[in-house]
Amino acid sequence: MIEFFFGAYRETSWLNIGLESIVFVFGILSVWYAGKENILVYPTGLIATVITVYLLYLAGYLGDMILNGYYSCMSIYGWYNWSRMKAGEQVVQISRTNAKEKRIGVAVFVLTIAIVYAVYRLTNTAIAPENYIDIFTSGVFFLGMYYMALKKIENWTMWLIGNIISVPLYAYRGLGILAIQFIIFTILVVQAYITWYKILKKEEVTHG
Repeated sequence: MIEFFFGAYRETSWLNIGLESIVFVFGILSVWYAGKENILVYPTGLIATVITVYLLYLAGYLGDMILNGYYSCMSIYGWYNWSRMKAGEQVVQISRTNAKEKRIGVAVFVLTIAIVYAVYRLTNTAIAPENYIDIFTSGVFFLGMYYMALKKIENWTMWLIGNIISVPLYAYRGLGILAIQFIIFTILVVQAYITWYKILKKEEVTHG
């Protein structure tokens, strides 16, 4: 098990191991803050995604690299959206997606997959079997990021699906630290969903 997750680090520079460790810490902090509905989810997430873009560029995984670039842009939007205040209260509250938002979500998912696939083709990059998984999870994760920016509880379902797929995928790629991170993410996502669900139910009862 240790060899599966960490064997590839024998030939990895200490700089990259250090950067991956920073991503590990700030990525976990970001998910933890998100579960607490704390706006620090975004600055911590930005640090993690920007460094991850660099690491994935070095590894040659274009799909995940583009996805984390998306994350960085969406983090800026989410940061703005969560910051909006009216009469001393946050404008954006935890809620469920409506029919229109579900349709937009499907469009976001499909568009993300199409863009990542197009990048592989335009750059003449060979698409290995694991890259198709990468392309799929790109759509799942970006949809999760989009719903999180809107404080939709369904974002946690997307994160859970993507995290479960990513654990073996990242370990196979030799990014064991990030694979372990996704295991921790999965635990935090379940906890966050429960927290958001309780808040949502309380709001529904209050405004019944």
